Amino acid sequence: MIRLNNDTPLDVLQDVKEGDMVTDTFSKTGLVEKIEISDDGLYRIYTFNLVTGRSITIKR
Repeated sequence: MIRLNNDTPLDVLQDVKEGDMVTDTFSKTGLVEKIEISDDGLYRIYTFNLVTGRSITIKR
């Protein structure tokens, strides 16, 4: 299981793929269904959509 939070190294964030089991260490745990990566000019935003319908968003 991969723990995703703002302290997660960039190489770990980039290595996450669909089907991986992830958690935010609080209430969101599940398999990754879809990964969206966007850039707002200041932050790179990783959004991991889980099969449970929830999403984990990390700004780096």
